[in-house]
Amino acid sequence: MTMKAVRFTVPGAPPVVETVPIPTPGPGQVLVRIGGAGVCHSDLHVLDHGALGFHGPFTLGHENAGWVAALGAGVSGWKEGDPVAVYGFWGCGHCHACLLSMESYCENAEHLPNNGGGIGTDGGMAEYMLVPSPRLLVPLGTLAPRDAAPLTDAALTPYHAIKRGAHLLTPDATVVVIGVGGLGHMAVQLLRVLCGARVVAVDLDERKLEHARQLGADLTVNSRNAAEAAETINAFTGRRKAAMVLDFVGIQPTLDLAIQLVGRNSQLTVVGVGGGTIPLTQWTLPFGCSVSTPLWGSRAELMEVIALAQSGRIHVDTQCFSFEQGPQVLQDLRDGKVVGRGVLVPDSA
Repeated sequence: MTMKAVRFTVPGAPPVVETVPIPTPGPGQVLVRIGGAGVCHSDLHVLDHGALGFHGPFTLGHENAGWVAALGAGVSGWKEGDPVAVYGFWGCGHCHACLLSMESYCENAEHLPNNGGGIGTDGGMAEYMLVPSPRLLVPLGTLAPRDAAPLTDAALTPYHAIKRGAHLLTPDATVVVIGVGGLGHMAVQLLRVLCGARVVAVDLDERKLEHARQLGADLTVNSRNAAEAAETINAFTGRRKAAMVLDFVGIQPTLDLAIQLVGRNSQLTVVGVGGGTIPLTQWTLPFGCSVSTPLWGSRAELMEVIALAQSGRIHVDTQCFSFEQGPQVLQDLRDGKVVGRGVLVPDSA
C-alpha cells in the first residue's frame, strides 16, 4: 500500500509531493496515522541546507500528532486508536540526558544516524509515520491531533526556553519576545500563564503584532526601524531594562537589538537559528547577563504543555492545508505570509 508524502530530496531543491510505501512497524516500533503535521521554519533550514549533514530523500515534518495505527512486536502500553503526540527529537534513549527525557541534549546526538522524524529520516508530512520507540509517544487525551501537532515544537520549545529563566520573570520584570510567528505567538501565551512579568512583542509584520496584542502582550513594537524600536522598548522597561529577551529569529539585526534591551542580571535566550552572532567580550553584554541557546524541550515538558492545552490555558492558532498544498505552504512560510502555525492534514484525517 502507498501514501502521499511531502519530501526533501537534496539541499536547495524545493519540496515535492510523492507517493511512497506505507511502512510496517518492526519489533519495538509504532506506526502512527497522522492527523496533523506542523509546518516550521526548521523545515526551511532542512530544505536549504539538509539537516546536520543528513542526506535525502526523506519525508519532512517534525511536529506530529495522530493515532496509533499498528504496534510492532514487543510494544506494550499502547493500543490501536490511541491519540498521541510524537516527541520530535530522537536521542539514543540511554544516556544521562535521555534518561531525564531531555533527548534534545542527547550526549550521543552527533553519532546517531538521524535526530528524529523529518530531521534525517521520514517525518510526519505523510499519511503514516513510523516511530522507532513507544517512549517517543505522549498521550493527547481529548485534544484533536490537527490542533495538537504544533505543541510538540511551537509550544514545547518556548516553554522550555522560558522555564530555563523563570527565576528572572518576577511580576516587576519585563520580558521581550522578538519574532511572534509560530513559536513567538506561543511564547506570549505561555508567559501570560507562567509568570506575572510584562510582555513586549517585537516583529516586522503588523499582522503578527496585532495577533500578539490579542494574545495579551502589554506592548507591541515594530522593529523595522531598529533604533526607534530600542528607544521605545527601553523607555517602557526603564533603568532595569529587560530581565529576559527571547529571540525567535536569531538573525544579526534581531540579536543586535536584543543586546540593546537586556539589563544586568538578565538572560538573552536565542531560539531562532538565523545565523547571527553575539561578540562575547567583557563589555558586549551587561554584567550578570547570561546567554542561553535552548533546543526543543523534554518529553516530560511536552506532557506539561499538553496539559496546558487540555485545560484551555494555551492554544495554537492554526491554518490547515492538504498535503498537496504543502510545498506552497512552505513557500508562504518563507515569504512571511503565515500567521500562527500552518498544519498539513491528510485527506483521511
